[in-house]
Amino acid sequence: MRDKPRQNFAGLWNISFGFFGIQIGFALQNANMSRIFQSLGERVDDLAILWIAAPLTGLLVQPVIGYFSDRTWGRFGRRRPYFFGGAVLATLALFGMPNAPGLFAAAMLLWMLDASLNIAMEPFRAFVGDMLRRDQHTAGYALQTAFIGAGAVIGSATPFLLDRLGIANVAGGGGVPDTVRYSFYLGGAVLFAAVAWTVLTTREYSPAELAAFDGLAAAPHDPPPAPPASTLGGLAWIGAGGGIALLVLLLRLEKELALLGALVALYGVARLAAGWLHARGASDNVLTHIVGDFAGMPPIMKRLALTQFFTWSALFIMWIYTTPVVAQYAFGSADPASAAYNAGGNWVGILFAMYNLVAALTAAFLLQPMARRFGKGRTHAGALVIGAIGFLSFFGLRDPYALLLAEVAIGIAWASILAMPYAILASSLPQRKLGIYMGLFNIFIVVPQLLVATVMGTIVRHFFPTEPIWTMAFAAAVMLLAALSMLRVREGDGGEGVSVAG
Repeated sequence: MRDKPRQNFAGLWNISFGFFGIQIGFALQNANMSRIFQSLGERVDDLAILWIAAPLTGLLVQPVIGYFSDRTWGRFGRRRPYFFGGAVLATLALFGMPNAPGLFAAAMLLWMLDASLNIAMEPFRAFVGDMLRRDQHTAGYALQTAFIGAGAVIGSATPFLLDRLGIANVAGGGGVPDTVRYSFYLGGAVLFAAVAWTVLTTREYSPAELAAFDGLAAAPHDPPPAPPASTLGGLAWIGAGGGIALLVLLLRLEKELALLGALVALYGVARLAAGWLHARGASDNVLTHIVGDFAGMPPIMKRLALTQFFTWSALFIMWIYTTPVVAQYAFGSADPASAAYNAGGNWVGILFAMYNLVAALTAAFLLQPMARRFGKGRTHAGALVIGAIGFLSFFGLRDPYALLLAEVAIGIAWASILAMPYAILASSLPQRKLGIYMGLFNIFIVVPQLLVATVMGTIVRHFFPTEPIWTMAFAAAVMLLAALSMLRVREGDGGEGVSVAG
C-alpha cells in the first residue's frame, strides 16, 4: 500500500467529531471566565493575570503530550488514549468550575480545565494528519474547524438560551448565576460524549502502517535530535530572563512581568540540561527531544510561528476584554453585580456564537475553494486582514445587534486560523514527528497569550483604566501584523519540500 485509503465523509466526520465537544469546553471557558472572576470580586484591570493559567498550561502540556503520543502504541491506539483521558478530566473541571468558593479555587479549576482541554486537543491535531492522505488535509482540517465552530456556537450561546427559558441570570447576593452554572454542567456532558464517539468509531494506523505509507522502514520512533550545543546560548537565555526580572524590580513594574523573565530563563536552563544529557549519551528523553526539535524546526514552521504569535495575541485580548467592553459600551454598565452587566455578559456569548457560526460555515463552504484558487498562504493572509477590520468595528458599532457584523469579520478570520496553518504544516512535516511538532507549534500560540496576560493589564491600568475599548485597537494592530507576516511563508519551505500554494 503506497498511500492511506481515502476517507469518505463519514470517516472525516468520525475523525474530527470529538473536537465538537472539546470546543464546547473552550467556548464556555472563553466566554464566561472573566464573568466568573468578576462575580467573585475581581477587578477588570486584574483579569489578565488570572487568565495566565490557561496559556501557561498549554505551554507545558502540549509538547510533552505530543512527544509521548508519537511514541505510544497499544490496545487503545496512539492518540486516542490521550484525548479520552483529557476529556474525562475536562468534564470534571467543568462540573466543578461554577461551584468554586473563591478566586483562588476558580483560578485552580481554570488551570485544571485548560490542562485537560490541551491534553485532549493536541493529539486531535496530529490525529487528522495521521489518518488522512495529503490531498485530504485541507478537507480534514476544514471539517475539524466546522466542528469547532459548531461546538463554540453551542457553548457560547447556552447561558443566553437558558436565560430565555427562565433560568436565573443574576445570583442573589452576587456569585455565579444559574445560567452559567447549568451551562457548564451541560457542556461537560456533551464534551465527554463527543470524544467518546471518536474513540469508539475510529481505528488508528499502527506505526508500521504509517511507515509503509511513507515508504519507510518500520521503526519504534525517530532517533533523538541534537540539542543546541552552545553553552553560551543557554547562558544568554538565562541572562535575558534575569534582566527582565531586574527591570521589573528597578522600574517597579507589575510583578506579573517577572513571570515572563522566569520562562525565558527556564528555557535557557532547559537548553543547558538537554546539552548536558546529550553529551553523556542520555539523549533519548523528552527534554532533549523537545529542545532539539524546537531548535531544528523546519523553515516553514519558523515562518508560520511569527504569524501565530501575532494572531493569538489579538485573539487573547478579545477573549479577556470583550465582556467588559460590550457591557460598558453597548449595555451601559461596568458594574459586574448589575443586571445590565450580566445582560451584556450573555450577549457576549451570542457574539462569540456568531463568530464561531460564521467560522463553521466558512470552513465548510469557502476555505477549500479559496485555498485552491489563491493558495493557503494568501487565503490565510486575507482572512486575517478581515479579522482586523472586525476588531476595529467595535469603535463604530455600539448597538448590540450591530456588533454581530463585527463578529462576522472575526469569524472569517477564525475559520482560517483554525485550519490553514495546520493544513500547511501537516503536508510539510515528517509523519513520525507530527505529534511533537504540533505540540511545539502550540508554543507560538501560548507565548503571546502569556505576554498579553502579563502586559495587557498594566497597559489598561496606566493608560485607559476606564476605557477598555482601546484593547480592541491593540487587537486590530497585531492582527494586521499577523497578515503581513504571512507574506514570508513560501512554498517549498517544509521539511519535505511540499508546496503550500494548493
